[in-house]
Amino acid sequence: MNKHLNELFKACIENATEEELEVLTSVLSGFQKKQKQINSSYIGGLLHMERTIHDEICELTVPLSPLLHNSLGIVHGGMTATVIDSAMGTLANSLLPDGFSAVTTQLNIHYLSIGNGEFLQCKAHIDHKGTKTMVISADVYRSDKKKIAQATGSFFIIKKKNQ
Repeated sequence: MNKHLNELFKACIENATEEELEVLTSVLSGFQKKQKQINSSYIGGLLHMERTIHDEICELTVPLSPLLHNSLGIVHGGMTATVIDSAMGTLANSLLPDGFSAVTTQLNIHYLSIGNGEFLQCKAHIDHKGTKTMVISADVYRSDKKKIAQATGSFFIIKKKNQ
């Protein structure tokens, strides 16, 4: 192992609180999920995303942990935005033929309540699918079923390079 990485890892463990050890364990477990191709991206692995797509709806669930919290001890708004963008992007890309992909061009989010509890679940559905653009809506719920955010996103449909 890289000497610097080994020293950094040891220093982090030696000085860590229980919460920091929980976060480090979560990060390493998420990294391993990406390595094992359980998740297709590092962010998906780090957030322990679970996705299902059925009837043109993408449901994405992430367990909550201190890794996702802001300084107030609640889910950071940027993490909620990441969950929304990931659910919408997954849905958009699932609807496209081979050789094409969708990229986010605009994301509008209304935060309605704080994110806390055991998990967040985002449900994304298609509003419009054209030949060059898509519009997708999503709602985010916490584990007590309270809606904490609603969003819309626009996506360009692009041809993948090397296709």
